[in-house]
Parts: sequence; C-alpha cells; structure tokens
Amino acid sequence: MTDYHARQMHLINRPAGLPTHADFALVETVLAPPTDGEVLVRNHFMSVDPYMRGRMRAIGVYAEPYALNKPMYGGAIGEVVESKAAGFAPGDIVLNQGAWQDKLVAKAASLTKLEPFDPDRLSLYLGTLGMPGFTAYVGLLRFGEPKPGETVFVSAASGAVGANVCQIAKLKGCRVVGSVGSDAKARWLLEECGVDAVINYKTCGDLTAALAAAAPDGIDMYFENVGGEHLQAALSVMNPFGRIAACGMIASYNNAEPAPGPNNLMLIVGKKIRINGFIVWDHSDLRPAFLADMTAWIQDGKIVSRETIVDGLENSVDAFLGLFTGDNFGKMVVKI
Repeated sequence: MTDYHARQMHLINRPAGLPTHADFALVETVLAPPTDGEVLVRNHFMSVDPYMRGRMRAIGVYAEPYALNKPMYGGAIGEVVESKAAGFAPGDIVLNQGAWQDKLVAKAASLTKLEPFDPDRLSLYLGTLGMPGFTAYVGLLRFGEPKPGETVFVSAASGAVGANVCQIAKLKGCRVVGSVGSDAKARWLLEECGVDAVINYKTCGDLTAALAAAAPDGIDMYFENVGGEHLQAALSVMNPFGRIAACGMIASYNNAEPAPGPNNLMLIVGKKIRINGFIVWDHSDLRPAFLADMTAWIQDGKIVSRETIVDGLENSVDAFLGLFTGDNFGKMVVKI
C-alpha cells in the first residue's frame, strides 16, 4: 500500500539579514493521491542554492517569492513511486522542482525524465549537469565569449557555478584566475581543475593588487558571482573592451540595507567594458548543446566535480546557511 506521508520544509518568516532556523519549520503532512496526469515522486537529492535567498523576500527580483507556511521549492532528483500519467512508470528517475520535501505529487508536465549515464552519480544533475553547470555554460560562452589566449577571472571559483566556469574556460584555451576563501579550495582548483592562478581573498590583503599580480597582462573577461570588492578589483584590472557576465552577487544577498558599491564604475565607460546580467532560464535553447558537451567532458575526465553532501531533510536549513559562510566545497546537495 502506497504511503502518502511526507515531510516538508516551510518558510514561516521572511528573514531580515542572514536567515536563522527560526525562519523555517519542518512539517509533516499527508499528500492527496495522484490523479490523472500526475505522479507521486520520492526525492533522493535536493539542491540548495544562493538564489533561494532572494525568494525569501516579500518582493522577488527575478523569481517569484516563496509563500509563507508552504513548502519551498527548487531543483531535486527523485524516483517515481506511483504514476497516473502516460510516459512515466514507477522507478523512473525524474528532475523536478520539488526540493525541500521528501515526497510530492507533481504534474507530469513539470517533470523531466532522466536517463543517467551513471546511476551512482544522480546528484550531478543538480550540479555540473544541472542548473549550476548550465549557468556556467551560458554565462561564459554566450556572454563571456572567451577566446584562446585571453585571461578569465572567476569569483567564487570553487563553487557549483564557478568551478565549471574555470574548467570550460580552460577547455577554450584561456588563462584562468580564480578567487576562493580557503587554501584547500585553492589547491583543488590548481591541482584538479587546471586553474592557472588562485587568490585567497580572505588572506591576500588588497584584492585589486592581488588580482593585478595574478594577471599581469590584465583580464579580458570576468565571471561575476560575488560583487562588492571583487567587482571593484575586476574593473580595475580589466583590459579595454573586456566583458563581464553577471551571474550573481552573493556578498550582498543577506544585507538588510544596501552596501556601498564599487567606487570605480566610471571605468566601464573609459575601458568600454560590456556587462551582461543574465538568468539561465532565459537560455533554454542552449540546453541540448550543454548536456551533450558537459556529459562528454565528464566522461572524458575533462571536467571534474566536487560536492558537499548533507544527509537528511531536517538538516537542509544548515546546508543552505552554509552557502553564505563558505562551508560548501563545490555544489551543496542534501541527500534526502
């Protein structure tokens, strides 16, 4: 007999500043059985991502805010338990947007059935083969336009997006400089990902001076994940006609009040710098090429991945909060 009992993580307060455990509640519920066109999914892995912090605000910037006292959502990998929909059968592995819950009833149209190349690496479809990897691919190739011999600077370079940017840029013949927050992350980028130079922004002192030293010929493209001091340094060291792919600015996500911005923005004009903000969901036309390229690169050993896996839905809030303190090494994933 099918068990419809489920656990869900609800947002119960809108955080001011860094969220705390008091802003969330683990709730037990009983799901209604699936009806025509629906399936019951048991999730195995869920993603926690920095963009989810924006959805906790009352007004969304580019994504609809989470509702209070309802389950949050995001990328998850699960298995079909019961199906009332054509094309889906028990045992199918599906990508869904039902993160923050161990079971859900979903419309079949909202699911993507996967045929994993390695069933023991399902979590890759939330990282390197999922939204973060696709974000790296779109931002770097569509907006960064890397050319062989150019220098690419990547902030949050060991993260779920940044590590893929670094490695794709190397595959495109670029020199890559990364910024990270620990020496262990720096070693991994240098030894495993082939990055040319890495800056530990927590210990380097003057970030602009450190970047200028790491990129004596200047940088041609900056992949922006952090903002603030990193953006200021990138503008200072960037060559004329440089490009910036603005993916995110995690340094400001938990600010209760706006922080002062870079004081050298006039360089955008003088250096004729092009900045493109982008949201990956607007570029689905590139998804088939991304999956083909990235799967081949992984299988050929040209792209390596690092994950931090936290066990248990009850620990998902800790996993999420760890994104803002640097606890994650690579993609943060919750094993449900």
